[in-house]
Parts: sequence; C-alpha cells; structure tokens
Amino acid sequence: MMLIFATVFLLVPAAWSHEPGTNQSTNVTSTYVIRNLTFNSGSNVNLNCSNRTWAQTIYVIWDMMLTNKICKVSFSNEGRGEDTCKDGKSLRNTSRAQSYLHIPNFSATDVGVYKCNFVYNGGKEDYEINVAITVPPTLSAWIEHGDKMVAVCKAERGKPAANISWSHSRDSLSVETLESDGLITVESRLELDKGTDTKNLTCAFSHPSWEKEKTLVAKLSKDFPWWLILTGVVVSVLLVGFAIFAQKKILMLRRCHQCDSSPSKSPTIEEVEEVEPYASYVQRVNSIYN
Repeated sequence: MMLIFATVFLLVPAAWSHEPGTNQSTNVTSTYVIRNLTFNSGSNVNLNCSNRTWAQTIYVIWDMMLTNKICKVSFSNEGRGEDTCKDGKSLRNTSRAQSYLHIPNFSATDVGVYKCNFVYNGGKEDYEINVAITVPPTLSAWIEHGDKMVAVCKAERGKPAANISWSHSRDSLSVETLESDGLITVESRLELDKGTDTKNLTCAFSHPSWEKEKTLVAKLSKDFPWWLILTGVVVSVLLVGFAIFAQKKILMLRRCHQCDSSPSKSPTIEEVEEVEPYASYVQRVNSIYN
C-alpha cells in the first residue's frame, strides 16, 4: 500500500554547470518535488526520482536521513557509484531504462527522509520524499476477573496506532504506549457490571494495513491460572488411584486372614476305606493265634 499525501513542483530557470571538469554553463530547468509516502512493513519498495531515461542521465544521488543513520547511494553515467548504506538498497533501471531506488524488505529502520538529486542533459530534478511505515499490530482480547470484571482489547506493536471500538455501549478507557523502536501498543479497557452477559462481547480493530475491520470476542482472562486447574486434576487422579489401591489391599488382607483361621482338612471317606481292609486282616490273623 502506498499513500501520497502531497506533491509540490517548482520550476526555476537557472544557470548551472555540470560536474567538475565540464564547466559548461547553460540555462537549465530545475524541478523540486515533495512527497509523503507510506509503505507496508516487509514490502519491497521502489522510489522514483525521475521519469527520464538513463541515456539522458548525468548522475543521480540519493541522500537518506533514516531513523538510525545517514547514508548515500549514487551513480553516474561514467560508471562511478557509491553506497554508504550497506543494507541492501540499490539503484536499478526499469525495462524502459528509468532509474529508481530499490529498498528490499521495508522495515522501521528504513523510515526517514529520502532526498534525490537527479541531473540530466539540460536540467535537474530534486525530490524530497518523507517515507513512513505501516505495521499491522498483533491483536488479543480477554476478560479479567477480580474486584471488578474488566474486558480488555489490545493491539500490540503497530504503526500507526490502531483504533479500538466496543460492541458494548459503555465508555471505555484507551491507553497508547510508544515502544523504543517507534511502534505503538494500544490497550482499551471496558469495566463491566457483575452479571453482564459477556457471551457476545466483542471489540473491533481498524488499521491502515487492513481494508476491513477485524473483530475479536473477549473470552476468559488472559492471566487465568490454568495451572490451578491442572494441579487439581492431577491431585484428583492421584487420590482416586490411591483409594482403589487401598481398597484392593484391604480385600487381600481379609482373604489372607480367613485362610489362616480355617481348621485343618479332615481325611476323606476314600482314605478311610483304603485303610480298613488291612485292619480287618490283622484282626483275623490275631484271632487264629488266640
């Protein structure tokens, strides 16, 4: 996405000489252009300085005042070039041989003022481009439970700041926090009455990065102590297991006690019958001798 907010042209006839060594003074046309552009984070950006072809170009110089440094990228028709940025920026040509500055993977460190001095046969063009970035925020929504029930919606690390609105008609409090890298976090808090139905409580986020609003439903507290529930489940399982083990142990002890207290087994009828014939024989033998 690219937004152009303002463009100013100044055409000034002037006497101008080429680079040192040419020393030819001619009446030339000078053009001054101011632009304000915004690009999405992560996009590949191409900045145009002139529509003239490379065959007409004498030299082009890009001076950049970025968030964390000042650097330069330049090139001349004599094949001399300079790059003090050392971050992937480069001068390229279109299929029609028109020069442009290429910025890969646009990020917050590429934000700043880009000044282009484009000199061609018969004139020059000066561009000042104020480049900004659009960073989509990370969204979240939850409900906090305490002395008061509060619904919270948060858009973290975006640029520009996101706008947050609620489906509930009550007034909310929004706080913006500027991060060290220039990104902005917005938090909106909505205080609710006890007993409020939060089933369909939603908040809507709008941001230049998106064509449509994004909506989230506020659910259980972001900081809800889930570890308490997990701990309770684990303890319950351990207690049930211990109870089952103890019950089985008690049944085993009862069975062993019954076995120890039972009387010794008496001889069976078959065993008695097997002994009787021998006893009768002894008696008969003894009677003869008597």
